[in-house]
Amino acid sequence: MGTTTQTSGGATVRRLLLGTQLRRLREARGVSREEAGYSIRASESKISRMELGRVGFKERDVADLLTLYGVDAEQERATVLGLVRAANSSSWWHEYGDILPTWFQNYVGLEEAVARIHSYEVQFVHGLLQTADYARAVITAGGHVTRPDEIDRRVELRLRRQRLLTGDRAPSLVAVLDEAALRRPWGGPELMRGQIDRLLELAELPNVRLQVMPFGAAGLSAEVGAFSLLGFAEPELADVVYLEQFTTALYLDRPAEVAEYHHAMDGLLADSLSPALTRDLLHTVRGEL
Repeated sequence: MGTTTQTSGGATVRRLLLGTQLRRLREARGVSREEAGYSIRASESKISRMELGRVGFKERDVADLLTLYGVDAEQERATVLGLVRAANSSSWWHEYGDILPTWFQNYVGLEEAVARIHSYEVQFVHGLLQTADYARAVITAGGHVTRPDEIDRRVELRLRRQRLLTGDRAPSLVAVLDEAALRRPWGGPELMRGQIDRLLELAELPNVRLQVMPFGAAGLSAEVGAFSLLGFAEPELADVVYLEQFTTALYLDRPAEVAEYHHAMDGLLADSLSPALTRDLLHTVRGEL
């Protein structure tokens, strides 16, 4: 059956894996989404959302689908149903559910299970690379969060996410940062010097590659807005492009769209300064503050 029995990722990735497995079983059996929905007293659209990993799973529903798909062997059924329980478990970031919009909960869930992140930032330093002071300044400047306690919790959440880079399963992070983000004086010179020191420190990690797109550089930086490419160790999971907007986010996983962003990232890396020259520029900018 080819079921993934173990994954070191979080609940979000387990839902994606489970959904992918159910789709493959349904297609192998020649069952339509409409027929699958009817068997569990649900709509075709719910089956679609389940297969995309965008909803929770009821063990009874999955058991009924396995029967419909001809999965009768006890061990095979137990494996899939075990994945249901894992997919429905809570992740650490659920305690921040009161301050996390739904569209960003999806990102945090994916982020905790990635094997690699490629990002391009134009206005801000990437969230995984921010100091607490920088994060506080950016969150406060946004204007839509004003309560001090909520600002504190948002900063706390951002710092919790950063543990990812130094954990046992630390992903590789390739970050291209536009020079404009370094020159924008969030919170004043002292704060920005601390932020640049943090970038220099993190750039020494073996799993972090930082490159700056300098002013005056030609190429894709003029056409491409900020984005992140998320890749997973599980071969069943396709790469995802994350595009954050003011009040929502887009998640792209169609192969043709993802390929375009991979191409864009290749161009950005080629046009930006090397890691060594990036360190030189960081020192220069720091000295000018």
